[in-house]
Amino acid sequence: MDTQKTTLNTALVALFAALTAAGTFIAVPVPGSAVPVVLQNLFALLAGLVLGPALGTAAVGIYLLIGAIGLPVFAGAKGGIAHFFGPTGGYLIGYALCALVAGLIAGKPRSDKRTTLPILALASVLGLVALYVPGVLRLKAVLGAGWPKALSVGLLPFLVGDAVKAAAATAVAGRLRRLVADKLEI
Repeated sequence: MDTQKTTLNTALVALFAALTAAGTFIAVPVPGSAVPVVLQNLFALLAGLVLGPALGTAAVGIYLLIGAIGLPVFAGAKGGIAHFFGPTGGYLIGYALCALVAGLIAGKPRSDKRTTLPILALASVLGLVALYVPGVLRLKAVLGAGWPKALSVGLLPFLVGDAVKAAAATAVAGRLRRLVADKLEI
C-alpha cells in the first residue's frame, strides 16, 4: 500500500471517529428511558457502509477508546470506562458491531463494482439490529427489568428515528462509497 493511500485511510478513519464523537452533541432525552436519541449510531452505520468492515469498525473503535479514556464523546457529553458498565454500555459495544455488520454486508468499496441500494438498505437495517441486541440486553440486565420494560424503554422509542437514520445512511452511502473507492486500498 502506498503512503498516499495509507494517509487517506488514516484520515477517513479519523474523520468517521470524529463524526461519531460529534454525534454526542445532538442528544434528545427520551422520557422514561435511560437512553437518549443520538446521532452516533448514524455515523457508526455510515462508517461501516462507506469504509467497509475493517476501517469502519476501526473508526468506531477509536471513538470508543477515546470515550473510555474519559473524553466527553458519549451521550450527554460524558466519558469514562464506567459507561460500558452502565445502562448504555451495550449500545456502545453495539456501535462497533453496527459498523462491522453493515460493512460486512455492504462489502469493501470498490471502483469496479457498485453496491446496490437494496444491499445497502439491508446492511443498514441489520447494522442497527446488531446495535440494538447488546444494547437492549445490557439495559435489561442493569435495570433488572423484564423484556416488555427493556424493549419499551430501550428499543421502541427509537425505531422511527432510526428508520429515518437508516434511510439517510442508505441514500448517501452509495455516493460516498464511489468517492472513496478509488482512493482507498483496503
